[in-house]
This record gives sequence, C-alpha cells and structure tokens, in this order.
Amino acid sequence: MTPLTAAHGLLLGLFLALPWLGRSEWLPWGAEVLFLVGGFQVRVADRRWNARAGALDWISHIRMAPARLLPWGAMAIIAVIARRPQDAQAITLAAILSETLVYPACARLLSKTTRAIAGALLLILLVALGMMDGSNARFALSFIAGVATGILWLRGPDGDLRTTMLAITSVAIAVGVAVTVPQLVPLAWPLTAISATLALAHLSMLRRRPMPWQSGGDAIRRFRRGPQPLASPPS
Repeated sequence: MTPLTAAHGLLLGLFLALPWLGRSEWLPWGAEVLFLVGGFQVRVADRRWNARAGALDWISHIRMAPARLLPWGAMAIIAVIARRPQDAQAITLAAILSETLVYPACARLLSKTTRAIAGALLLILLVALGMMDGSNARFALSFIAGVATGILWLRGPDGDLRTTMLAITSVAIAVGVAVTVPQLVPLAWPLTAISATLALAHLSMLRRRPMPWQSGGDAIRRFRRGPQPLASPPS
C-alpha cells in the first residue's frame, strides 16, 4: 500500500465519521479534497495505452465506473445522515458526471499534453477554485484538478527528492496562508490538497539504490529450473 492510498483511505474514513464527531460543517471541504485525490487516483490507475475509436473508449471506461462510484455513494449517504441534503445532491451529481463524462473527456483531450501545459492548466484550475467560494461546482472542478495533477505527476520526474521537498514546502506555505489570512482559505485549501497529493505520490516512488546485474547471482538461480521429476518411475 502506497502512502497516497493509505492517506486516501484515512481521509475517506474521517469523512464518514464527521457526523458522529460533530463536524458536519466540514463535509464540503472534505468532499472537495476527496474529489481531488479521487481524480488523481483514477488518472494514475488508467493503464490504457491506446484509446479505442469512437464510443468504444468511453464504453471501456464506463465498464469500470460502477466500482468507483461506491465510495461516492457512501459519502452522499453520510451527507444525508448529517442532514445536509444539498451536499448529498451535489456529491452525487458531481460523482456521476466526473466518472461518466468528465474523466473520459479529459483522458482524450489531455492525453498528449506536456508537463508545462499540465502545470499551466492546474494553475488555472487552482485560481478558478479560489474564485468559486461555496459553489457546488467546486466538486467537479476539484476532480478535474486531480486529473491534471495526475498528468503532471506522470510526466515526471517521479520520486525525485528535490521535487518531493518542493511539494512538502508548498504544503507548509499553503497551510500558513490559510492560518494567517482566512480570506484566502478557498484558494489555500485546494493548494494544500494538490501539494500534499504530489508529496505523497513522490514519497511512494523515491528511488532506491539500484541493484547491479550479476550473471551468476542468487536471483538468477531462483529462476533456473532443472528437469521436473517424474510422478512415478518408468516401468
């Protein structure tokens, strides 16, 4: 289990426990982070190298969507339990649109983007999220920002220590801005989520010391097989 997957599961568990913790007002902020991390995870997990022609590409994605909709359904139920029907409706609508329409469109339109273009798009989405205070469209926009973050990370360099430290520093700066200037929370919150997602993704890919190839090593012997013994001696 990677650090990002563990953090994703922990965030989902905390979100589901918010009504019993007496923090139902945190549901929109938690849903926004989960949409962003969910978009990142979907893009990173998509291993389809070649897009199919026409509607076949969309159908191949839709076949994988039902299993991914289960966490979103649980989040909507928790919002209903917390007596926040508007949040439940926004989560349900954003999840269905993101999984069935937004991601297939982003996967096709952004498949050939470079790292610079992905970074510029992510910056535009970050500014848009900062200007959309309290809007239900933040969920879908957060999902798109997560997809853009995934594209930025896939373009490398993954596991680089300097890039990891830069992401961690961005988290600290965003948290400091949110604490010192509360008016900038709508901008600092997604910046914190994006930077933390990149930092955890880089931590899961830190390069280890390479093992040199040895022609007579134990690793080769494990793959060498001798003749298989017969089940019974020949008559």
